[in-house]
Amino acid sequence: MPSLAVHRLVPNMPSYIVLNKRVGETPLECMEAYRATQPTLTGIPMAYAGRLDPMASGKLLVLVGDTCKHQSDYHGLDKAYEVDILVGAHSDSGDVLGIVTEQPRDASGTDWQQLASLLIGEVTLPYPAYSAKTVSGIPLHTWAVTGRIGEITIPERTSTIYRLVIKNITTHHREDIYQYAIKKISLLPTVTDERKALGNDFRRTDVLASWSNFKSRGTPADQFTIVQFSCICSSGTYMRTLADVIATKAGSRGLAFSIHRTDIGTYGNGTWQQRYTD
Repeated sequence: MPSLAVHRLVPNMPSYIVLNKRVGETPLECMEAYRATQPTLTGIPMAYAGRLDPMASGKLLVLVGDTCKHQSDYHGLDKAYEVDILVGAHSDSGDVLGIVTEQPRDASGTDWQQLASLLIGEVTLPYPAYSAKTVSGIPLHTWAVTGRIGEITIPERTSTIYRLVIKNITTHHREDIYQYAIKKISLLPTVTDERKALGNDFRRTDVLASWSNFKSRGTPADQFTIVQFSCICSSGTYMRTLADVIATKAGSRGLAFSIHRTDIGTYGNGTWQQRYTD
C-alpha cells in the first residue's frame, strides 16, 4: 500500500484534523480542498467521521492515515450545535434546501425554554426524509426524490439530548427571510455528475420556485420568528428534525434556518470529557 508507506515517512503526521466546513460545501469537498493546500497529504488516506448537511457549517472531524482503519470508533461521538429555527415555515428536507410551505406563524406568548426543557434526556425522533438512512437497502432521500416515500415507514432513532438552551428570539420580515434563504442556496455548486442525476442538482429549480411562492404570499413586511438554540446531544441527532419538533410544540411548524456545529467529542456529567479541536 504506497499511501501507507508515505504515511510512515511523513514526520509528525496527525491522526486527525478538524476542519471548518462552510455552507454549500459537502464534507468531501471540504476535505479535498484542505488536502489541496497540504502537499504532505498527497496520497495519504483521509476520511471524515460524521457528516454535515450541505446547508450546515462547522466542525468536521477528518481522520488521517492509519487512523482511517478505525473510522467506526469515531462514529458515536457527541456533538454540539447552534441552530436557528424559522417558525411558521416547513420544508420536506427540514432546512432551507427543501420544498418550503408556509405554516401558522403566530407563536406569541410561547415559553420556548420550557418547551426545550421537555426534550432533554432520551428522545426518539424520525429520520429526515432527505437523509442517507437506508430502508430495504435504499437511502431515504432516494425514496423521497422518486416519490415513493409513502410506500415505507420512516425509521426512528433514539438519542440523548444533554443540553438544550434557547439563546435568542428575533423577528424578521418575509423579504429578509427570502433573501437569506436564496443566498444560502446559491452557495451550492451546480451538480453535473451523472451519477447524481437522480437528485437533479439538489432539486434546485423546484426549491427556488417554492421560496419564490413563499415570497409572494402576504406582504414583504410580514414578520416571522427565529428562535436560536444551542444543543449538546449524542451522535445521530438530526437538528433538522429537532427544529421542527420544537416549533410543533409551540403550535406551528419550523425548519432549520441555519445549523452550525461547534463541538465534537465525549460529553458527560455536564462537561466535555474529550474534545476534538482544531
